[in-house]
Amino acid sequence: MSEKPHLSIVVPAYKEEKRIHKILDAVIDYEKDHDFLVEVVVVVDGHMDNTAEAAGKYKERIPGLKIIDRKENKGKGFTVHQGMLEAEGKYIIFVDADNATPIEQVDKLLKFAPDYPVVIGSRYVDGGRLAIPQSLFRKLGGRMLNLFIRILAVPKIADTQCGFKLFQHDAAKEIFKRMTFDRWSFDIEVLAIARFHKMRIKEVGITWYNDPHSLVNPIKDGLRMVRDSWTVRKNLKKGIYR
Repeated sequence: MSEKPHLSIVVPAYKEEKRIHKILDAVIDYEKDHDFLVEVVVVVDGHMDNTAEAAGKYKERIPGLKIIDRKENKGKGFTVHQGMLEAEGKYIIFVDADNATPIEQVDKLLKFAPDYPVVIGSRYVDGGRLAIPQSLFRKLGGRMLNLFIRILAVPKIADTQCGFKLFQHDAAKEIFKRMTFDRWSFDIEVLAIARFHKMRIKEVGITWYNDPHSLVNPIKDGLRMVRDSWTVRKNLKKGIYR
């Protein structure tokens, strides 16, 4: 792609052979309604199935498609990090392979992108919602978890975990080159790094369609996130993110 893309879409993909079409089909529809260049960077996190081959079938339909077929599994954090540093767009967003937040909602974030280095989709601010309501247990657990995350690492952010985050090009490069988390809780670290470097963060309400087959364990994984938030807090004090 000789001309720099206006928007880069980074898609981390681990065993997504049966779902990668959701985001790629959505990108094709999105491009039809926009006159700027779009780059798509699919990063395969380990060769567990035929994700790379499934994505490769879209090469002709998405001219700006890049596929990084990494054979070794290194975790979602490492995978997003790799894609964000590879992307060339003026604005760079990472999204979920199942299009949980429909890609057309990036337009909501792009409205604020010229003024905010970091614009994140949020389920818990005005305009945000869960398309499929969660149980009361998950709702309460999520709110309590977010309270701990805000206290320990990222104040005043209502939704740190929504996988729909947009960055100005230079902000993305500065933030992601400082990441230390390869797997879980990398979103928390990314936002903490942005805050540490005094980058303005804007939360924008989006609609999120949760996967009923999600493997996230609200108790075990929630405790892990609290632990990781404490690690981020210690890293901030040590100046690791300078």
